[in-house]
Amino acid sequence: MTESPSKTDTSDDLSRLDAVALAKMIRDKELSPVEVVSLTIERIERLDQNLNSVIHRQFERALELASSSELPDGPFKGVPMLIKDLWAEENGEPHHAGVKGMRDAKYIARTDSDLVTRYKEAGFIIVGRTNTPEMGAVATTEPLAHGPTKNPWNFDYGPGGSSGGAAAAVAAGFLPAANASDGGGSIRIPAAMCGLVGLKPSRGRVPMGPEKEEWGVSIQHVVSHTVRDTSAILDATGINFPGDGVFAPEFGRPYSNENFRTLKPLKIGLKISDPRVEVNPDCIEAVYSAASLLSDLGHHVEETSPQALNDPERVNELGWAFGINWSVNIAANFTYLAERLGRELVEDDVEPGTWFLAERGKEQSATNFVKAQGIMSTLRRELANWWADGFDLLLTPTTAQPPPLLDRLTPTEEDPIRASIESVPYSVFTFPFNTTGQPAISLPIGSSNGLPVGIQLVGAYGREDLILAVSSQLEEVVNWSANRAPFHA
Repeated sequence: MTESPSKTDTSDDLSRLDAVALAKMIRDKELSPVEVVSLTIERIERLDQNLNSVIHRQFERALELASSSELPDGPFKGVPMLIKDLWAEENGEPHHAGVKGMRDAKYIARTDSDLVTRYKEAGFIIVGRTNTPEMGAVATTEPLAHGPTKNPWNFDYGPGGSSGGAAAAVAAGFLPAANASDGGGSIRIPAAMCGLVGLKPSRGRVPMGPEKEEWGVSIQHVVSHTVRDTSAILDATGINFPGDGVFAPEFGRPYSNENFRTLKPLKIGLKISDPRVEVNPDCIEAVYSAASLLSDLGHHVEETSPQALNDPERVNELGWAFGINWSVNIAANFTYLAERLGRELVEDDVEPGTWFLAERGKEQSATNFVKAQGIMSTLRRELANWWADGFDLLLTPTTAQPPPLLDRLTPTEEDPIRASIESVPYSVFTFPFNTTGQPAISLPIGSSNGLPVGIQLVGAYGREDLILAVSSQLEEVVNWSANRAPFHA
C-alpha cells in the first residue's frame, strides 16, 4: 500500500514553486491561502532554528488574514511574504532595524510603509520579518540584537547583507520571494551569496514613503529564485503614491512578459576589476561565463566600461563622497529612531561600528555634505552619458569576493570600523549604482568552493525592461532555480 504524502513532503514540494506559480495554484483552487500559509509556517518552525533568518513571527495574524474574506484579490492573493526588518514598517508589528535599543524597547510600528501597502494590495500575506544588520550598515547579517543569520549553502558562512535574513529564508525554501532593500548593494550582495535573483530597481520606481524618500541611495524590492517573480512583483508593487519625490521613467510594462524571446542584439560592456580591491578569480570566471552565454545569445560584449569607474583618483573621490553621505544618513537615522523611542539613542543602544559612523556623520559640515552630493551627481551624469553613447548594459561581478566566513565582517570595541572596511570588497561593484540611481541585478551564475557567486547587469536609468529581458534569456539557458542550497526546505 502506498503511503499518503506527509505534510512535510507537501511543504517541501511547494518550496520549489515560485510566487507566480503558487499564486496560480491558489487562483485555480488547487490550494487555499490557509493551506499555503500553514505550510510556510511549518517550514519556518521546522527549519529556521538552524538559520535565524525570521526574527519576528506573525503567524496568527497571517492565518487570520488567509481565512478572511477581506484578503485583497490581487495578483499574488494568498502568497506568503516576509518583510525585512529595516524601514519597511507594518502597523502593529515590531520594527527594530537591527538596533539593540529598539529591540529592548520592544518598539511596535504605528503605520504601514507605502510599499507594505502595495504588498497587501497585491494579495501577499505577511508572515514575519527577517534579520538585518544594525541599520543595514554592513555586508553581513550578524546583528547583536538578534544574532547571526547563516548561509543555507554552508552554515560556516554568512548570507551577505543587509538583506541576509531575506536571502537566507528564500534560499532555504521558506517561501518563494521576500522583501529586501538596497542602499549600497544590500539586495544584490545577499542574492549573489545565496544563489538568488536580486534586482535593485531604478531610483523612484518603488515608493519609499511615508517616512523615507525616493531620492536617496536606498530602494526596496525582493530577492527571489526566478526573474519571473522579480518582474511580476515589480509590476504589482512598483506603483508610486501621490507626493513621491521621484518617478522613474517608463520604457514599457508589464515587466513580466515574453519580450525576451524577440529581443534585438544588445551592446554590453564588461568590467572585471576595481582600483581598490583584488577580485577573486572565481568571481571573474563567473563574468566571463556570463559573457560567453550572452555572446551565444547574439549580443555584442566587449571589455570596456565607464572611465570614471576605472580611474583610481575618481574612484577614491566617489568612495569619500559615498562615505560622507552614508555616515550622515546613519546619524539622521538616529534622529528617526529617537522619535520612535521618545528619547535619544545612547552608546549602549547600538553596536560600536554604528556609533562610530553616527558620530562621524554628526561631525560633517554642511559644506562637506553638499560637496559629496555634487561628486555623486557628477558621476550620475558621466555614467548616463556612457549608456547614452550606445551601450545597453554593463556586466560586472556582483561582489569582488565570495561569501565570507561568519564573524569576519563584524565590528569590535577595539576596531569599530572593521565591519565597514571588510565590507568594501563586497560593495565595490554595487554601490556606484546606488549613487546614480540606475537599475542593477545580480544573477546566480558562478560558484566558489561550493558557494554561490553572482554576476551583475546594470542598465541605464529606468531600463529595468532591458535588464529583465536579458536576465530571462540567461535564466532560460542556465535554469538556476533548479539548483537549490543543500539546506533547502
